Amino acid sequence: MAARLIYDLAALDLSRTEIPIEEIRKINQQRFDMEQLSGIFTIDRQNKFIIGYKDVSDSEFWVKGHVPGRPIFPGVLIIEAAAQLCTYFYKIALNDDPRRFLGFGGLDKVKFRGTVLPGDRLILIAKNTELKSRIAIFETQGVVKGKVVFEGIITGMPI
Repeated sequence: MAARLIYDLAALDLSRTEIPIEEIRKINQQRFDMEQLSGIFTIDRQNKFIIGYKDVSDSEFWVKGHVPGRPIFPGVLIIEAAAQLCTYFYKIALNDDPRRFLGFGGLDKVKFRGTVLPGDRLILIAKNTELKSRIAIFETQGVVKGKVVFEGIITGMPI
């Protein structure tokens, strides 16, 4: 059964990046191979949504060894990309201390529904369902070419 989108992407201008990687780096601490966001399309604090993306290239560290000859973006990195998007929302929404890090507190109802390949733009959607100083919970989805390829609930806890 096809997953229902938690945000109508047709209502969004996907040609316009509101928050470029340079601004993300001011908030998120991941760098080099672990930096899994390319940009953010929009952040809506009132409705508790953030939509970003990862442009998956053929020069990334995992391409050579994650299914040689047929590279597939690893599921754990898809989850990491979604978690980095959630971190950005959390830190902006709470004006959190930039030295703190939002780590994984849990993953629930994770499903992979398709593959992400080099050359794809993985659109990431996160809807915040709980936001407190010690916990943040998000419904997340990943979309490639209009198809949901990932979904799950991410719980983050500051450390």
